[in-house]
Amino acid sequence: MASLMENIVEVLEKENAEYQTLIKLSEEKTPIIIKGDLENLNRITEAEQVIVARIQKLEKERMSTMKDISEVTNFKADIKLGDLITMMDKHPEEQKKLKDLHDRLKETMNRMKRVNEQNRDLLQNSLEMVQFEMNLLQSLKTAPETADYNSNAYANGTIMGSGTKRFDAKQ
Repeated sequence: MASLMENIVEVLEKENAEYQTLIKLSEEKTPIIIKGDLENLNRITEAEQVIVARIQKLEKERMSTMKDISEVTNFKADIKLGDLITMMDKHPEEQKKLKDLHDRLKETMNRMKRVNEQNRDLLQNSLEMVQFEMNLLQSLKTAPETADYNSNAYANGTIMGSGTKRFDAKQ
């Protein structure tokens, strides 16, 4: 069990470090999104994908170790880090280490969530602005025709009310 505990602590510390690196990249991405610098945005996204692949590998290792711990302790369900912390009450030193690591991971995830939400909102605003500009350009192209004027500002059609029916104000 001791080697499993050391293994889970090591894996979780590595995961936390990878997430910290991912946060730094996400924070670098924020001004790039604001500038609309697609080249650097692509570069950072590629770097993020490499880190996410490493995190996925660590996550598989974490799940495997947790499964091994579950089997050793005869824990019936999928064991979670909180369960493991509770189980370690007879080993206060390891319990404190796990609790501290759990708290750091939780703080890291909350920070990651905030940065990602900020970047998502910025990207959404950028997309809305692009859509607005496209609609504006589209309407500028079609506005002269829909207003019954050609591009030289001459009337194309008939004068309103010159048809056979007229409005009678006396009625």
